Amino acid sequence: MRKEYDFSQAKRGSVLPASGKTRITIMLDDDILEFFRAKAATAGAGYQTLINSALREAVVKENKSTQGEPLTVETLRQILREELHSI
Repeated sequence: MRKEYDFSQAKRGSVLPASGKTRITIMLDDDILEFFRAKAATAGAGYQTLINSALREAVVKENKSTQGEPLTVETLRQILREELHSI
């Protein structure tokens, strides 16, 4: 390393802090990770962004179901499609 570099006041970490996001370590099944990476390649987005979106959808769905909102025809159709698809 060159002698003119002075790292005595340097700090470790990212240059710009990411507001509203937290870095974590998470263990995912290989097939789940492969799915999101493949989906990200075709969608032109990052796989972590897609995982975050999927988790956000699950949270919103859970919050709606626990708030006692009335069941709409569209929601019922979606539930039936999901259930019939899983059979």
